[in-house]
Amino acid sequence: MSHPVFIFLLLTIFQALVTHATIINRPNTRSVIYNRYTTAHSLGKPYGFDPRDGWESVNVTNLQYKYPQAHFDNHGESKTNNASSLDQPVLRKRKTNNSNSKSLLSGGSLTHAINSVWNNLKGLGKAEAVTITWYTGHDLLNPSCWSNVDWAPTDASFVSALTLEGWTNRPKCFNFLELCHGPTKCVFVRVVDTCAGCAAGSKHVDLTKSAFSQLASTDVGTLQVQMRPATDPSEWFENLWGPKQ
Repeated sequence: MSHPVFIFLLLTIFQALVTHATIINRPNTRSVIYNRYTTAHSLGKPYGFDPRDGWESVNVTNLQYKYPQAHFDNHGESKTNNASSLDQPVLRKRKTNNSNSKSLLSGGSLTHAINSVWNNLKGLGKAEAVTITWYTGHDLLNPSCWSNVDWAPTDASFVSALTLEGWTNRPKCFNFLELCHGPTKCVFVRVVDTCAGCAAGSKHVDLTKSAFSQLASTDVGTLQVQMRPATDPSEWFENLWGPKQ
């Protein structure tokens, strides 16, 4: 066998192995990225929320705004919704008993791939202070940003509803936001609904329970946080954010 042919065969085999390793690692990579999107991240200490970096203050609370209190029990849960159906994990890490099943794409290569996707979702632009709350049960149904869609967020989703009236420059439907309660507790959420029960003119962001709980205990009820616009993620999870436009 000539030298050039031998080199060509080696390169072909190597490329096939790398491609196979990429396919094997894909579920695990998505699982790690999913975990990052659903876990509070830190901006580091010390960190100043400078408006020039896009920050503003907003409030978050546990307001239930679409339906009367009669729909909910003493814990704020819907009486007519099965709680277990609101928080069904869609993506789980794959388990294996074979210690030799590690792929070629491990260590630095896998970390680089994950960080590349994670860094694609980042805060930018003008920020402001807002109030946040959390919502559950019937309030999750029929998100107003879609006119007709067979999807609704669950307690496990990372989405938000914004003041319906009077917040003239509120973020638009389907925009992503970065919300921070101090520099070490930050989450990304997508705007999918409006909050008719929020005070007119207030900068109010209603969050799903999972998103709110990454910033503070749901027992807190109302919280003022820093908010700024964020980019769209390159890796998409419909159970977290709903269908793409």
